[in-house]
Amino acid sequence: MSTSNPPGVEGHLEEVSRGGNSAEWLPYSQVKQYTNTFIFRDHEILLGLKKRGFGTGKYNGFGGKVEPGESSLQAATRELEEEAGIRAALELAGVFFFVSDKEDKAFHIDIYRGENFTGLITETDEMRPQWFSFREAHIQTPEQLPPIPFHQMWETDPYWIPLLVNRQPFAGRADFRTQGGKLLPSKWWFGTVLP
Repeated sequence: MSTSNPPGVEGHLEEVSRGGNSAEWLPYSQVKQYTNTFIFRDHEILLGLKKRGFGTGKYNGFGGKVEPGESSLQAATRELEEEAGIRAALELAGVFFFVSDKEDKAFHIDIYRGENFTGLITETDEMRPQWFSFREAHIQTPEQLPPIPFHQMWETDPYWIPLLVNRQPFAGRADFRTQGGKLLPSKWWFGTVLP
């Protein structure tokens, strides 16, 4: 099911999911560049629990803004080391365009993945790293890792994290509006990159 991309999302994409209750996409006046990096090993994904700042109390990848004079890949590498204490060869896996009614800017977030890393995974003042399993387990044993904690992540993550896990290049957009003092998704769209 192909469709036209939402504003801010580029590329030749095939829609895989959409939803929300808003008829219109939120407006924005500028776009800021960010990164978000996820490390994988076997059937496991490394996430960080955000300890301060935007998204406190949620699990996410490791990342932040692209500084002036820095490439997206350089920013992703720097942020991974600053927030988790490790370095990895990274590859671009997708793009996530995030807009909120609390900001006049949109966030263009390059999503990276890595499979081998060096260094010791370390908790920092911003993030608490933890491994999670993305393998379906029928019997829980003490050595098994907990599953990806979607209940403690951004509400639209379940629409694109499986694409990341399955190595399907993707792009998408999510708009969040303030409702009852909480930032909640009002509209989203995700697609996989077509050859």
